Amino acid sequence: MDELAMVFRFDRIADLHRTRTRSIRSVLSGAPEQTSDGTALEYALAHHFLEGAELAARGGDRDTLAWYRTYITAPPPHWSVPTNLGPRITQSPEPATLRRSPIAETPYHLLGPDTESAPPSALALATSAFDVATEFGFGDLVAQHAPIVCLLIERSLEDALNSWTITRLPGTVFLDHVGEPTILARDLIHEAGHNWLNDALTATGITIDDEHSYHSPWKNTQRPTFGYLHSCWAFPLTMIFAARASAHAIEQVRTVLTAYLAQHRDKLATTTHDHNQALTAVTDPDLRERLRAVREMARKL
Repeated sequence: MDELAMVFRFDRIADLHRTRTRSIRSVLSGAPEQTSDGTALEYALAHHFLEGAELAARGGDRDTLAWYRTYITAPPPHWSVPTNLGPRITQSPEPATLRRSPIAETPYHLLGPDTESAPPSALALATSAFDVATEFGFGDLVAQHAPIVCLLIERSLEDALNSWTITRLPGTVFLDHVGEPTILARDLIHEAGHNWLNDALTATGITIDDEHSYHSPWKNTQRPTFGYLHSCWAFPLTMIFAARASAHAIEQVRTVLTAYLAQHRDKLATTTHDHNQALTAVTDPDLRERLRAVREMARKL
């Protein structure tokens, strides 16, 4: 097992997944907590069902609420497809149909009674991206922290690509794409990294306040400690991937990855002092050293 794989295997995250999955299933089903493997997909689905049930309850939609409560322990099997990382769910929602919460501006897609699987082309693209991520050492990260993939707008290689996660739906990632698996794998890794860090902070009981801020070279603005640490974790992950994958990519993609690595290498170089300061907010020594190790791996590229 290489150093990167050891970083991702954080037992307390697995414990969090099991505990949260059991708790949500118990709350929605009304049954006592039962044994659950707490797989990454079960964990991600539990949060979709919890969000859906809460929305239905607030809206007085009894039928939809009953559906979420009924299927919490046995989601429709046609949602998922087998992959080398295990069962995965891929969606291709129309951007105009994404939901918006009154408490957060970030749009999201929610699985529910009317959900269908994505078209075959989207399933094939996501499956290929999982394989690419695995080939270059990121299989565990993507398997555990991006089991639900929502592919949004297909763009060209020259375009800016948007991608994001939301804390209410851990394990779900939202991404534009270019129809090419290596670029999609890079962005899956970035968003899975955000989900990993959110889970790691929760599992270690760490709450990071907004008292301090640092200049982020990626946003070119001051960012609070939480956001700054996320950037100094997720971008180095994609740098490591780009360095490993570029030599094996087709020429057009290799050019993009090489330029990406050079751009982010320069940005990362400016963060040494501030990153050390920001890491003092991570009071768990094990987690703190994992964050430090990934940044150091990227710095040496």
